[in-house]
This record gives sequence, C-alpha cells and structure tokens, in this order.
Amino acid sequence: MIFTYILTVLGLAVFEIISSIDNAVINAEVLSGMSTKAKNWFLLWGLIFAVFVVRGLLPWLIVFISNPSLGLWGSLTATFSGDPSIHAAIEASSPILLAAGGVFLLFLFLHWLFMEEKHYGLGVEKFFHAQSIWFYAAASLLLCVLVWPALHINPIMGFGIVVGSSAFFITQGFKENAEKQETALISGARSDISKILFLEIIDATFSIDGVLGAFAFTLSVPLIILGNGIGAVVLRQLTVGNIENIKKYIYLKNGAMYSILFLGIIMLMDAFGHAIPEWLSPLVTFLIVGFFFVKSKIHLKKKEIHG
Repeated sequence: MIFTYILTVLGLAVFEIISSIDNAVINAEVLSGMSTKAKNWFLLWGLIFAVFVVRGLLPWLIVFISNPSLGLWGSLTATFSGDPSIHAAIEASSPILLAAGGVFLLFLFLHWLFMEEKHYGLGVEKFFHAQSIWFYAAASLLLCVLVWPALHINPIMGFGIVVGSSAFFITQGFKENAEKQETALISGARSDISKILFLEIIDATFSIDGVLGAFAFTLSVPLIILGNGIGAVVLRQLTVGNIENIKKYIYLKNGAMYSILFLGIIMLMDAFGHAIPEWLSPLVTFLIVGFFFVKSKIHLKKKEIHG
C-alpha cells in the first residue's frame, strides 16, 4: 500500500512537470522583463497560490461537485475513510468524474496532434498535422462514439462526457488568448502587477490539465495535492534557472501529450467499468516520458556533434 502511494505521488509529480512545460516557458519569458522585486514576489506568493489554492482547492472541489453528498470534509478524506457508505458513494460517482476527465484529455491530445506546431517525435505526427482541418470532425465523432454507450449505462455519465468536452473548449480559448497577450507582456508594455496577474491566471488555466489528468492516477485528493504540489515546486525552480536547458529537450512536449492520451484512455476504460490497476498510470507515464527524454537526449547529442 505504501509503495503504491509513493509510486502514485511520483507519477503525479512527473506528469505535473511535463504537462506544464509550456506554462513554464511563458513564465520564464514574461519574468525576464520584470523587476527583481516582482520576480521574487511571483516566485514566492505565486507558488503558494499555485500549490495551495489552485492545485489544492481544484481537485477537492471537483470531487465535491461530483458527489456533494460527501460534504467538503468527506470529499477530502474519502479515500482514507473506513466508512463503507463513503466508499460506495465514491464508487458510484467516479465514472462521471473519470468520463469527464478522460474526454478532456483526449480532446487535448487531438488538438495537439492536429493543430499545434511541434517537433515531430513520431512519423505519424507530421501526417496528422497536415490534416488539421479534420480536428473538429474527429473531436465531434469521438464525442458521439462515447456519449451513446454512456447514456445506456448512466445518463449522468453521458452528461459528464459533454461537460469534459465543454471544459476543454473553454480552457483552450483562454490559452489561445494568452498566446496573443504574451507578446505585449514580453515587450514591457504593461506593468509588473498586470504581468503577475496574467501569469496567475495562465497558471490556473494550465493547471486544469494536470489536475484532471491526476484523477487517472488516484481519486485521493490528498495524494493529488501532494503529487501536483511537488511537481509545481520543481517546475518553478526550473523556470528560474534551467528553462533554457529544458527547452533543448525538444520531444518532452511529445512525451507529455502521449502521456495525456494514455491517461485519458485509462480514465475512460475505468469509467466504463474496466478494472485498471493503480500502478498502471504512473508506470505508463514513466515509460512514455522516459522514451521521449532519451529521444531528446539523442537528438541533442547529434546536434552538438554536427554543430
């Protein structure tokens, strides 16, 4: 049991780090144009807000909204409770939460595969990127394929799938707007206060990916808070001193997105009643990230050799 908890926390931390690399790059670029005082304020209070408010409250609220009968305290302690009624309530509500999170992650992967600029880590990525016009068709068809059987199992689960797709398009809109605003912030056209507020909003938006993906690892809110919190702390340290080195590992984003794909599949399989062992999500994350890390390292060595 202890080993499973440790494996889960480590998997959550790794997933939080790699899924938030884009966020770290934006943070580093915006911070480069800020005063030392503003940087220190953001790195201290921004970290507290990111870990304890966003990554602390968000999973707690998600579990509570999925099953309000547990109450706020029960939502936090449900996994560690010995009360059979609480375990039954979690069991009953988990397919709705997992279905919503799984669809969100699959849409996130499809958007990256079809629409986003990338370093091609696998041959098929170039093909799908050339077919970007088909993203909305693929997302719509996937939604239909998932909602129909879900409605026959549990109508609320079907609604959860629709909520997951809606959450994706809402957060995607925020991200695209952030990319447009980033240029003005880096140019120094805005005050440090406005830059800090922008970074906090962006951090909250990007954190949704990591928080929803975390439910593929566990439904335990304390473990999610711990794992995501560790990942957020490590990511802030990378933002300060090592982001340029991290950017050299060009396939890490690919690793993040393929992890998101498999975690989304795992969540949906779990939602539809398939028994998924607890160790599978962290193991898949370690293997995928490890593969693309090695691939990035090989690319970097070749680049250094050939100048």
